[in-house]
Amino acid sequence: MKKALDVLFVTADSLAVAYQDLSKDYSAVEPPTWSLLLAQSCRSKGFAVAILDATAERLDHAQAVARIAELKPRLACFVVYGQNPNAGTTSMIGNTACCQLLKEAHPEILTVFAGSHTSALPREVLALPQVDFVLLNEGVYALHNLLRTNLVDHLDQVKGIGYKREGVPVLNPPEIVVPQDRMDVDLPGYAWDLLPYDKKPLDRYRAHFWHAGFDHEKRTPFAALYTSLGCRFRCDFCMINIVNRADNAEGVTSSNSAVMRFWSPEFILQEFVKLADLGVRTVRISDEMFFLNQKYYEPLVRGLAERELGLNMWSYSRIDTVRAKYLELFKKAGINWLALGVEAGSQNIRREISKGTFEDVNIREIVRTIRASDINVISNFIFGFPDDTMETMQQTLDLALELNTETANMYPCQALPGSPLYYQAKANGWKLPDSYGGYAFLSYDSEPMPTRHLSAAQVLRFRDEAWRKYFTNPAYLDLVEKRFGVVQRKNVEQMSRIKLKRKLLGDPPPAATGAN
Repeated sequence: MKKALDVLFVTADSLAVAYQDLSKDYSAVEPPTWSLLLAQSCRSKGFAVAILDATAERLDHAQAVARIAELKPRLACFVVYGQNPNAGTTSMIGNTACCQLLKEAHPEILTVFAGSHTSALPREVLALPQVDFVLLNEGVYALHNLLRTNLVDHLDQVKGIGYKREGVPVLNPPEIVVPQDRMDVDLPGYAWDLLPYDKKPLDRYRAHFWHAGFDHEKRTPFAALYTSLGCRFRCDFCMINIVNRADNAEGVTSSNSAVMRFWSPEFILQEFVKLADLGVRTVRISDEMFFLNQKYYEPLVRGLAERELGLNMWSYSRIDTVRAKYLELFKKAGINWLALGVEAGSQNIRREISKGTFEDVNIREIVRTIRASDINVISNFIFGFPDDTMETMQQTLDLALELNTETANMYPCQALPGSPLYYQAKANGWKLPDSYGGYAFLSYDSEPMPTRHLSAAQVLRFRDEAWRKYFTNPAYLDLVEKRFGVVQRKNVEQMSRIKLKRKLLGDPPPAATGAN
């Protein structure tokens, strides 16, 4: 007899709301990385697990609820993470709506929320009527603890969870996160075999448009994975490390748990081999700081280069952690793109928001050095830091146009739950979004943080116009054509014609799109 399902890891769809019309053809559809990690961890302890990725299967909420009911899990775990810093909050859009529908139709199915937004604001998430439990921090050991119970009795003894006692939210003492010396054991890889697919593994997932050289035909199959977790820096605008928290006190931010943990290079190398054996060639290395600790990245990229897996990968680096002597090795390993957190054109603003941890470096020279190794550059910029003015935001745009990298991400600054900036905004009485969609960079409801000199609307309007200027700049389009081809240039031109609608700027709401 088949064992009853202990836990179903659910990812509900939020793409259409978060990305508007860009969700149809241009946004990535990424594998649910933390569902994969948690599923593999739980089944290594003997629990029966499954994954439901409604985004990849293009299920609306009603269809997802029907599937959950059919599978009859002891626990439906909504895993609300994402590789982008704001994704944990913006993904609450679809997951809270789907969970509400589930609870209305099948109140007997117990629900638990895990993820970065839950780690940032566990009391608020637990207060939602459709949520029965929350997992504190990354939730690995907390979930093991919870599944060992009958989900009803002695819940006060389960470390690492929040639950409701006679309707009143209660947070138990937190569990630890998986320590460095247990990474290979208690987070033993990814449950790739549990993902949905059409004709071949991971073909329901698609890479970022630029990752495939602006060629839609090369975007799938696609995978994303971590080789490390966390970041040792304490930037004001980032909440990545909130999943490391081991303190339930109010006001705890990501800067209180700035730690990194690594899988052993030998262990994680096998995950890349598995993907290659599955026919996957397009891979994102999702680490916040892959190009940082030479002790870990050198043996990994050397192993990838020796195996010649034919992968097309990208990874992150800070502008001050790029080491020129390793770029040739990165290229041989298949890392064809490096994402650089330039953030701002003003060095003073960059130094302030990074708490002085940025070394003074020549950004232009670093970009030239990377390109000299035949590696493409993704430059990341943020508009609307607390001290930004029109002049400093223009400096950021001017730098972006001057660098003219192979692609660029341009974000409005958000005071993301879990970040130091979130509590700074609350202390100063700055208006915060009143919906999950308000934290989405590209949504209709997007509401960035005002600066000391500019309104939120001014920041958002500048960001949208900066994006348009960049991707319609003749010099940029010429670069795309020279580097990738004429068809790829036309693809970029077509993308640049999509205009986002913004409530803050007085636009009418977009027509309903997507699965939901």
